Amino acid sequence: MDRHRFFFLFPIFILVLIPLHSFAQLSPSENRILFEIQQILEFPPSLEGWNNWTNFCYLPPSQSLQIVCSGNHITQLTIVGNKSSPSRSPQSARGKFAVSQQTLSEAFSIDTFFTVLTKLSSLNVLSLVSLGLWGSLPRKITRFQSLEVLNMSSNFLYGEIPAGIASLKNIRSIVLADNLLNGTVPDLSSLIALEEVDLSDNLLGPKFPSLGNKLVSIVLRNNSFLSGIPLEFKTFNQLQRLDISSNKLVGPIPSALFSLPSIQYLNLAMNRLSGALPRNVSCNHGLASVDLSHNLLTGRLPWCIGSNSSDLVVFYSWNCLASGSSKYQHPFSFCDNAALAVKPPTENQNSEPRSKLGLIIGIAVGTVVGGIAMVVVFLLIFMWAGVRTSADNKFEKSRTGKPFFRSSTVLLTDTRHVSHAMRMGAFGLPPYHEFTLEEIEEATNNFDPANLMGQGSKGQLYKGWLRDGSLVVVRCLKLKQRHSPQSLLQQMEVISKLRHRHLVGLLGHCIVTYQDHPNVSNTVFLVLEYVSKGTLRSHLTDWRKREILKWPQRVAITVGITRGIQFLHTGIAPGIFGNDLKIENILLDENLTAKISGYNLPLPVRVGSESASTGGEALDHHGSVKNSEKDDVYHLGVILLEVITGKQVKSEDDVNVLKLQLEESLMDIPSKLRGATDPSMRGTFAYESLKTTVEITLNCLSKEPSQRPSIDDVLWNLQYSVQVQDGWNGSGKLSGNLSGKLSGFLGGRLSGSFNTQ
Repeated sequence: MDRHRFFFLFPIFILVLIPLHSFAQLSPSENRILFEIQQILEFPPSLEGWNNWTNFCYLPPSQSLQIVCSGNHITQLTIVGNKSSPSRSPQSARGKFAVSQQTLSEAFSIDTFFTVLTKLSSLNVLSLVSLGLWGSLPRKITRFQSLEVLNMSSNFLYGEIPAGIASLKNIRSIVLADNLLNGTVPDLSSLIALEEVDLSDNLLGPKFPSLGNKLVSIVLRNNSFLSGIPLEFKTFNQLQRLDISSNKLVGPIPSALFSLPSIQYLNLAMNRLSGALPRNVSCNHGLASVDLSHNLLTGRLPWCIGSNSSDLVVFYSWNCLASGSSKYQHPFSFCDNAALAVKPPTENQNSEPRSKLGLIIGIAVGTVVGGIAMVVVFLLIFMWAGVRTSADNKFEKSRTGKPFFRSSTVLLTDTRHVSHAMRMGAFGLPPYHEFTLEEIEEATNNFDPANLMGQGSKGQLYKGWLRDGSLVVVRCLKLKQRHSPQSLLQQMEVISKLRHRHLVGLLGHCIVTYQDHPNVSNTVFLVLEYVSKGTLRSHLTDWRKREILKWPQRVAITVGITRGIQFLHTGIAPGIFGNDLKIENILLDENLTAKISGYNLPLPVRVGSESASTGGEALDHHGSVKNSEKDDVYHLGVILLEVITGKQVKSEDDVNVLKLQLEESLMDIPSKLRGATDPSMRGTFAYESLKTTVEITLNCLSKEPSQRPSIDDVLWNLQYSVQVQDGWNGSGKLSGNLSGKLSGFLGGRLSGSFNTQ
């Protein structure tokens, strides 16, 4: 090719290489639509700074806003706000709910909003999260005929899901989680492209929805579905994740669920599933997590999930199973009696009030076996009520998920498959931000030594101030030389999702790469929220400067700590174990909400001449992730020990002495246990609440790791302790509202007002 011909063809080569959307110039009509959307949404922070010169197709994507254009049309619109998810106040007869300050104003009209929105006729992706939207989904949503992804989670949508949503033939993902939707779910079985459905944390039911067998992920957790598990699931050959926990599902578990060819995560917990599973059930080799806890199952676990495989995590406590320790199982009579009362509704009996009546009558009939049996069953149902309450949002809106796709590394960076806890646990924190080095230097005043807060195995800590005036902590981590850029980016993607109410919040990061440094190739600066009220230790000992913590506050704080640990273990795959859990690393905010600061991060770091890993599946001295998990439980037990006694633990001998005192006090009169507690909180606790907490603490401190409870069992017991404490009237007796909560349990969803936030 001669030189003149080359220069003639060169511009053509450039045109071929540059993506078409680089030339995208939004049409004037769609430009105006975006300004209308900004106004209707009442100018959320994610849409600030727009003006007549804004080129929307070239806005840099962020966690809170992403606009993608093709030609002169918008094809993807993602807006994430900062408004909390709804408070599940009881609905009135007209179906309205108490509109909180987190919703858009009364002037907002969802119908008007969709009239404007549907003019963006080329949309493939529509994601409107945490914006305070309220109202019923309009039928005109069906105008989005090219829509592939719909995400309107964490808003205040109520009423039924429009039946017309089943006409969106290109839809691949429907996420309407964490709203107030109720009624029957439309038939979605005709949507052959649909891969993901997430309708969790709503009020849907009682009929189980009809779904297509091409789905990859189904999440229907925490609704009011009252039926058996459909047998059609045996044809769902592409299903990887099924979470139908915290509903009212009854009847047997289809054994085919465990052997689905793609299944990896199965959560059936907190239902009323009954019967025995065949011992010869086969399991898919890729199955990583099974949760059967808090049901009415009998018999023994199938061989394939009860064989203690290191590749499979199984939860099965609080059934009537002969497998495992009977300490965490109900007696057979409990499940046998309760199962008689919870049969699937017939077509003539599928309304919620009638099913509730049937449950109450059934339990009454089932317990008329004798006076003693009735008392036993009553107490066990009461304990179960505490568990159901933990599944309700009275404890916390951002629930923790179980291990998800443990064997998959690709899905960790796919935001469509991030667990519910990872999506929802970050409420109250600003959007995650990637900082520049200049912003970090400005925040710390060029790393002024006066701002240095400490230095240790996890890097240097600096106090800093962002441009909006907020106070933060900046952690400096120097990475090992053999850390590849690709691996670093993947790990930072995972770290950016570690945002939970009970962890010190990650606000963003900055990566600095050194080309010729002899020892360090990268430095990562992590920007963390500043927690204002100091450590839990200071609140237990420094009474001159701190408020004295009474028992209700202490047990609520321990629930928060346990939730944070549960999230670290199960909210992300692989879990974060071997954390630096000690009372000095538990911080309290202005609302006395516990936040863990000593959790590990999946980054290998270099401090001085020593190498250290800040997290991931950290191995303990036995080289076992499982033992690392139980080590965290042990250290939680030490924290509980200090919270109960008010005494500092500085050595293993201190642990043994205090543990022995509590063990002896349990075997004596109640006053002996009261005498072993922190004197500053006496007179503020229900004895049964304290006793329950002491018992689980002693179990956490067992010498043998295998004898220590799971973090789920610890959380269950602490939540039960909160339930008892909440019903205590200060006279040593339980107040009448506990019987009301029990009635609420029998009738379906609890309406108790206790709170551990």
